[in-house]
Amino acid sequence: MATFNIRGKNVEVTQNLRDYVEKRVGKITRYFENIQEVSVLLAVEKGRHIVEVTAEIPRSGLVLRGQESTADMYSSIDLVVEKLERQIRKQKTKLERRFRGGGFKSELFAEEQKIRNEQQQHEDEAEEYPVVKTKRFVVKPMDVQEAIMQMNLLNHNFFVFRDAQSENFCVVYRRNDGAYGLLESDN
Repeated sequence: MATFNIRGKNVEVTQNLRDYVEKRVGKITRYFENIQEVSVLLAVEKGRHIVEVTAEIPRSGLVLRGQESTADMYSSIDLVVEKLERQIRKQKTKLERRFRGGGFKSELFAEEQKIRNEQQQHEDEAEEYPVVKTKRFVVKPMDVQEAIMQMNLLNHNFFVFRDAQSENFCVVYRRNDGAYGLLESDN
C-alpha cells in the first residue's frame, strides 16, 4: 500500500482532509503494483484551491502528475483524480507494453478492452504520436536572462538555447503562475 506525503501551503491539512485525499487519490494506486509514495500538495493562492499530485512508479521511471485548481479544495481533489485516471486510460496500451513484466494492472480495463479492441488495432497500426509540424532553428549560446527575453519577444511559452558558460542545451519556459522555469541537460 502506498504512503501519502500530504503537505499544505497556506492551508491546514486537517484529519478529514487527509482522509479524503487518501481515499480519492488512493484510487490511482490500484492501477499499478508497488507505488510506494504519493506526494500531494494542497495549496491556497489568491482564493484558488490547488491540488498537485505526483506518484513515481518504481522500476519504470514513470511519473504520474496532475494539478487542478478550483474555488473548493474537495472539488480540486476530485478533478485531479479524474485527470490522472483519464491519463492512465488514454495511455493504457503504451503502459501495458512498458510493464510487460508486470506492475500494471490491465485487467481493470477488461471491459473497455472488449469495446475498443478494434479501435486499438487501428491506433496501433498508426503512428503513436503523430508529428504535425517540424521546425528547424539555430541554437545560440546565451545566458538565461537573454533566453527569457527572446522567449518573451517571440511571444512563446518556451525557448531552447545553449548556455553560454556550460555549453549545455537548456529550455526556459513560462509557468502557469507567471514565473519562469529552466530545464538543463546533463551533457
